[in-house]
Amino acid sequence: MKKLFVLFAAAISVAAAAETHRVTLYQESIVNGTALKAGDYKVTVEDNKVVIAKGKQKVEAPVTVQTADNKFDATSVRYANGDGKYRVKEIRIGGTTTKLVFNN
Repeated sequence: MKKLFVLFAAAISVAAAAETHRVTLYQESIVNGTALKAGDYKVTVEDNKVVIAKGKQKVEAPVTVQTADNKFDATSVRYANGDGKYRVKEIRIGGTTTKLVFNN
């Protein structure tokens, strides 16, 4: 019985774990009102929230996680650029069918 409980607890912790990915921003990008400089960032997705971090800089934003019909070949960032600023609208995670749509 004790082994069954340990296996069950391990399965729950794996299922509840956040997904972590990497993304490269090639230009200054706005996420949830915060400007991020060009560079490589760690993207953590948990529930309907994304955390984009590099060093001490970290920004959280609400997202909708969607599933595409096919896997994305590479990670890509889509922007809205109405006022001369690049606002992140979605991130497509390479090698997966996951698309993060930002709820701005």
